[in-house]
Amino acid sequence: MRAVARKHVPPGRVPSTVTIDARGVHHKDLNRRIRSLALEGHDRFEVLNVFGQRYFGTNLWGIENRRDIRITVHGTPGSDLGAFMDGPSIEVKGNVQDATGNTMNAGLIVVHGNAGDVLGYGMRGGEIYVRGNVGYRVGIHMKEYRDLIPTIVIGGTTQDFFGEYMAGGRIIVLNRFIPEIPDSRQSYFIGTGMHGGSIFIRGQVDPDRMGAEVGVEEPDREESRLIRHFVDGYCRHFNIGKEEARTLREARFCKLHAKSQRPYGKLYAY
Repeated sequence: MRAVARKHVPPGRVPSTVTIDARGVHHKDLNRRIRSLALEGHDRFEVLNVFGQRYFGTNLWGIENRRDIRITVHGTPGSDLGAFMDGPSIEVKGNVQDATGNTMNAGLIVVHGNAGDVLGYGMRGGEIYVRGNVGYRVGIHMKEYRDLIPTIVIGGTTQDFFGEYMAGGRIIVLNRFIPEIPDSRQSYFIGTGMHGGSIFIRGQVDPDRMGAEVGVEEPDREESRLIRHFVDGYCRHFNIGKEEARTLREARFCKLHAKSQRPYGKLYAY
């Protein structure tokens, strides 16, 4: 299907925001409405009274300057927020459900609350920031290609099978809401089947909590610079005070990495 060309926005014009009341609106109708308005040239959306509608940002492909599209969601969107998303920015003033950023290619997702399970499933590009905690199997099957390196920044803690089968990308965990960073993690089976990418965790990780395929080391200088860069992004998105921001920037992180690119090679092939 050929997309309709976007209307030209005169230089210097401040984009107007379209406000949409999602109360009682089916997710298909809501997403079609946003796409239709985007094709007309609108690129700022304020969506109110969201209650479980799915697939925000999924159908905004084929639109010129789609990377200028910004959607602010008030409420709790349903699963697959930003699935297959290829450029727009979505900010959620609340929690999100499962599979946020599913197979996401590019763009930005900012969540001011907590996130459900399988956040960033198969994520291939873009950035996701979550202010609070996340659920199970976050980062599963993340991957990267050349300069497309997806990144997830989590302010709180994670649940079991975090980074499972991870093949690429970066995940940074700040453990921000733990008064004193413990020597062991609450989650188990971290990085099970991991064969690529990097996980950076503030504090230490008990080896008994990790998959057998995972090694631990100190981040190098370039990796430490990247951590500080994304910590700064987290603090900016969530308006973290200067004192805490400095503490997070100066904190000690450990790096989890894959011991092998083919952890199950001898199990499934000879």
